[in-house]
Amino acid sequence: MIPADPLSPAISVRGAHWSLHSGIQEPSGGVARYHYTDQGRNAGVSTEITGYFISSMLDLYARLGDRDLLDAAVRAGRFLSGAAWDRDLGVMPFEWPRSAPGRADASYFFDNGIIVRALLRLWRVTQEPAFLDTAEACGESMRRDFVQPRWIDPILELPSKRAAARDARWSRQSDCYQAKAALAWHDLAEATGDQSWLVPFDAALERALATHEAFPEAEPGTRVMDRLHAYSYFLEACLSRIGTPEVAAALRKGIATAAALLRRVRPEFERSDVAAQILRVRLWAEAAGAVKLDEESAGEEAAWAASYQMSGPPNVDGGFCFGRRAEAWTAFVNPVSTAFCLQALSLWQDRRAGRPLPPWQSVV
Repeated sequence: MIPADPLSPAISVRGAHWSLHSGIQEPSGGVARYHYTDQGRNAGVSTEITGYFISSMLDLYARLGDRDLLDAAVRAGRFLSGAAWDRDLGVMPFEWPRSAPGRADASYFFDNGIIVRALLRLWRVTQEPAFLDTAEACGESMRRDFVQPRWIDPILELPSKRAAARDARWSRQSDCYQAKAALAWHDLAEATGDQSWLVPFDAALERALATHEAFPEAEPGTRVMDRLHAYSYFLEACLSRIGTPEVAAALRKGIATAAALLRRVRPEFERSDVAAQILRVRLWAEAAGAVKLDEESAGEEAAWAASYQMSGPPNVDGGFCFGRRAEAWTAFVNPVSTAFCLQALSLWQDRRAGRPLPPWQSVV
């Protein structure tokens, strides 16, 4: 794998080509969680990853103008609002089809938030009513089924909608990273004009601000890298209230903490998406006038993210590898890693070229 120049516009073109032609989007319109490079096959379809894919395709469409990117986003949106959405239960399942062997029949609060934001962004571009309708219904499920007086249930078992048991894994906790999913309510308030959506969003952000400092190192060793991925979600959510002194202070401290931990852990384990997430937050925080950009660190993170773009046959070429452990690359190309790295590197190119950045609301 030859490291890419982080300022090369070919990065976006190659990433778009992989997204469209690798087979990561299944004929149903749904998108696989990742592609196994050692086995030459896709993992199962994930509704969350399909949501990320929509946002990434729209981001690339805005930059490259290739109609095929919009068409791919529309196919994914119609899958989520059609086949995937369970109208009887009023819930978005974790994986599809739900009856497949080995699949978890559950719904995740975080995944719902990613899906709502993607469908709203797609609705703004296409004006297809089904995208707005499903986003509102899914946002209502988040508010009705997951929210408790002092926390958010991270996972519900289906069809009972009973809260799943929690364990030490961050994805099974109600921690600060859930603030990014709660951005769905922020976006619904903007799309519909109904300000009642902001009540649960503000509550989620308040809880996140009160608890975020302990999150990154709550698990030992290289698990910190996975937690940095989640912690960056919290930092992204802070962009929504960056004009508030408390939020701006948390963002400044959080960026410094995440950057230092990334550099401490990466010799043993590195995720490509973490460098990209930190870089995105740095650039949008600078654009808002809240955090001075550390250009040397930003340049390092851009180079690290770019180094994960893969070369090879069509099923991998242009996609981004999930990461590496020591010197061993992980055996799958990941659509979320691809989406985050492509967006971060596009923003870095904008910044270096003196172009204005797109609004933070476009964060994939």
